[in-house]
Amino acid sequence: MQWVKVLVGVLGAAALLGLGIILGHFAIPKGADLPAPSLSASQDLDLEILETVMGQLDASRIRENLRELSQEPHLASSARDEELVQLLLRRWRDPESGLDSAEVSTYEVLLSFPDQKQPNRVAVGEVLLRAGMPVGRGRCQPSPDAALPTVGPTGDILFSCRRSEENLTGEQGGPDVVPPYAAYAPLGTPQGLLVYANRGTEEDFKMLQTQGIKLEGTIALTRFGGAGRGAKAVNAARHGVAGVLVYTDPADINDGQSSPNETFPHSWRLPPSGVERGSYYEYFGDPLTPYLPAKPSSFRLDPATAPGFPPIPTQPIGFEDAKVLLCNLQGASAPATWQGALGCDYRLGPGFQPNGRFPADSQVNVSVHNRLELRNSSNVLGSIRGAVEPGEHPSWLPAPRGPCLALHAPDHPPSPPVSNSLLLPPDRYVLYGNHRDSWVHGAVDPSSGTAVLLELSRVLGTLLKSGTWRPRRSVVFASWGAEEFGLIGSTEFTEEFFCKLRERTVAYINVDISVFANATLRAQGTPPVQSVIFSAAKQTGDFSGRRNPPGCWAWEGLFPRLDSPPNQILAPGPGSLSIYDNWIRYFNRSSPAYGLVPSLGSLGAGSDYAPFIHYLGISSMDIAYTYDRSKTSARIYPTYHTAFDTFGYVDKFVDPGFSSHQAVARTAGSILLRLSDSLFLPLNVSDYSETLRSFLQAAQQDLGGLLEKHSISLGPLVTAVEKFEGAATALGQHLSALQKGTPDPLQVRMLNDQLMLLERSFLNPQAFPEEHYYSHVLWAPRTGSVATFPGLANACSRAMNTGPGSAAWAEAQRQLSILVAALEGAAAILRPVADL
Repeated sequence: MQWVKVLVGVLGAAALLGLGIILGHFAIPKGADLPAPSLSASQDLDLEILETVMGQLDASRIRENLRELSQEPHLASSARDEELVQLLLRRWRDPESGLDSAEVSTYEVLLSFPDQKQPNRVAVGEVLLRAGMPVGRGRCQPSPDAALPTVGPTGDILFSCRRSEENLTGEQGGPDVVPPYAAYAPLGTPQGLLVYANRGTEEDFKMLQTQGIKLEGTIALTRFGGAGRGAKAVNAARHGVAGVLVYTDPADINDGQSSPNETFPHSWRLPPSGVERGSYYEYFGDPLTPYLPAKPSSFRLDPATAPGFPPIPTQPIGFEDAKVLLCNLQGASAPATWQGALGCDYRLGPGFQPNGRFPADSQVNVSVHNRLELRNSSNVLGSIRGAVEPGEHPSWLPAPRGPCLALHAPDHPPSPPVSNSLLLPPDRYVLYGNHRDSWVHGAVDPSSGTAVLLELSRVLGTLLKSGTWRPRRSVVFASWGAEEFGLIGSTEFTEEFFCKLRERTVAYINVDISVFANATLRAQGTPPVQSVIFSAAKQTGDFSGRRNPPGCWAWEGLFPRLDSPPNQILAPGPGSLSIYDNWIRYFNRSSPAYGLVPSLGSLGAGSDYAPFIHYLGISSMDIAYTYDRSKTSARIYPTYHTAFDTFGYVDKFVDPGFSSHQAVARTAGSILLRLSDSLFLPLNVSDYSETLRSFLQAAQQDLGGLLEKHSISLGPLVTAVEKFEGAATALGQHLSALQKGTPDPLQVRMLNDQLMLLERSFLNPQAFPEEHYYSHVLWAPRTGSVATFPGLANACSRAMNTGPGSAAWAEAQRQLSILVAALEGAAAILRPVADL
C-alpha cells in the first residue's frame, strides 16, 4: 500500500499548491504595480519624500482654502461651522488625496451668546433702574417688570455706544455677524459713575484706591492687555465695581494711529469701531464638565455655581466710543504709564467733567443680556495609519482600507503595507491640530491655520493614495470645535481619550493663526521640540525648480530665488536667508550649549496646545509667522476677533502672495514628517537641562536667601537638577551609539519611549489644586516675579509678608518637595530601563 501513501502525498501537495496560488491571487491587491516602498522595522525619514512634500505645498492652494473657509462667519455650533465640518470630511475622504479615515466626534457643551431680541447696550445718562433686574452672577432672565435704562426727566439718552461695528467693506453687517460681546459675562444692568482702571489688574485697582477713589458701585473702563479678559472682571468685582467695559487702545494695537484714513480698509490697523470679542471664562474646557468629556450622559455642574465665569456684567466697546467716555472723565490725571493714544489726557474719574459733554452727575449703564445654551460642537479627526508602529488603530477612527487590513477596493490604489512585527511597540500618534470656529469671518484666526492644515493633509494624502508613502507612526489631523469659548474641543478630546493619548502620543503640533504678519517665523514649545523645529527651519531641498517672476516682490518666497543657494528653502521677502537664519535676526538668545540661536517661546494657554502640555504632559509646539517687533508695538494683529478679520484683509495687508503661509506649511510639514518618520524620535531631552539650570540659578539668586531664613534649603533641588543633567547626557550618548550601529526594534522602542515619556514625568496633579488642568510643574502659570519654577515662585510670593512657621511657608516647602520629586522622576525615566 506504499503507492497509496505516495499518491495521497502527491495529491495533498498539489492541493496545497493550488490553494496557495488561489490565496496569493486574491491577496494581491488591484493596482499592485504602483510603487510601494519596502517598509521594515528600521524605516527612517526619507529625505526624498520630505523634499517632495516641501515642493508640492502650494501657496495658491492655501490662498483658495482661506477664501473658502473665511467667506462667511462661522461661530462655534453655527450652521456655517457645521458646513465646514462637512468640507473637512469631504477633503479627508477624497479618493485621490484623502486620508485613511475621517470622522466626527461631537460634544454637548455650554456656550454663551448675546440675546438677539434684547441686545447688549452701553449708555450714558442720569440712569434710573426699577427693581427686578438681577445684577451679577444671576442666570435667570429679567423679571417682566424690569425696565430698560431710562435717562432724566425727558427720557433722553445722552450717549450710546455702538452695538455693531461699522460696515466698511460690506462684510460687517450680515445677519450672521455676531455683535461684540463678552462671552460668559452674566446678565445684568449695573449703573454707576465711570472710573478708568487702566488694564484692570489687581495692582491697578489698588492704585485707584490709594488715590482715594471709592470703587463700590462704579463702572470700570479698562483696556485690553496686562491681565486676562476674565481676570479684569474678577479683579474689579473684588473691589466692589459693579460692571466692566473693555476697549483696545490705539497705543496698544495701532502704534498710536486712530483716524479712519489711517486704519482699515486703508491699512492693516484696527478701525475706530473695531471691537475685540472673546471668552471671559477663566479656565478651559466645557464649563460644566471639568475633567469629564461633555457627553450627554456626563455629570454636569449647576451653571449658577460653576466656577470660572466673570462675576459681574462686562461688555467690550470700540476705541471711538471709549474716547467719548475717557476724554470726558474728571479727576486726577492718570499716571504716564496709563496714558494712551486717544488724543486727550486720561483721567481717573469718578464721573464726568462738569463742563464737558455730559452733566457731572451722569452715570454709565451697562446692559448685558447674554444667554447660556447647551450646544453640540464637533471635532473632525483624520488619520493616516502608521506602517511600522501601528498597534491597534485609534478607537476614535474607523479602521483604514488597505492591503494589510481589509480587502482592497478596486477604486483605491494600495497603500504601503503595515508591519506585523510582534517586537514593535503599540501605536504611536503624532497629532497636528487647529481649531475651526471663529468669532466672525476669522480669516487670520483661525482660518489661516486651517488653510495650511488642508494643504498639508492634501499633499500627504496624495502621496498616501498613490502608494508612494506611509508614515512610520500614525498621523492624526484634528480640527477642533469651540476653541474660542475656552479650548473646548481639544480639552474634551483629551478628557475622553486621556489614557490612550498619554500612553501613545509622541507630540502635538499646533498651527492656529499661521500668519500674524510676514516678517519671521515664531515658535513656542517645550525644550525637547527645539531641535526638530530648528532642523525644519534649516531644511534644504529643491522643491520646484521654478523661479520668481522678475521684479515681483509679492511672490518672493513662493519659489527659490534666482540668487539663492541651490536646494535651499528661503524665508519670504527680499534677501536669500533660510527660514532659520531669518528667524534668528528677529528673535534670538544666547545658549550656553549652542551659542546664538532663535528664541523658542514657552506655552501658556492661548490655544489648543494647552490641554496637551498642561494636562497630559505631551511635548507640544505652536508654529506661526509674525511681524517685526521693532516696527510695531501691536500686541497682536490689529483686527483680532473683529468683523474686519476677512480674506481681503489677509490678501492685501497680512500676507500678499501667501508666501508666509507657505513657509509655515513647509516648516510644520517638515516637523510632522520628522516626528512621524524618523527611526529615533527627534526630541532632544538634553535641552531641558538648560531650562532647569536657568530656573535653578534664578531661584538661588532671588529666593535662596529668603528661603534659608525660613530653614528651607535649595540643596535637594540642586542635587535633583544635577541628576537630571547626568541622566540626559548619558541617554544622549546611548542614542549616538545606537545610531552608529544597527539597533534591533526593541532597543528602538525602549529609547523612543524614554524620549516620549519624559514630559509626563513633570506632571503632578496635586501641585496646583486651585488651577484646573494645570499639573506640569515647569510650565504652570507664574504669578511671582522671579523667572523660576512656577510653584516655588508663586508660593514664595504669597509667603513674603507672613511670619515664620506660617502655612504659606509650609506651602513653599511643599512646592520645593514636589519639584525635587518630579526632577528625580524625570532623571529615572532617562536612565537605562534595567536600572530601578
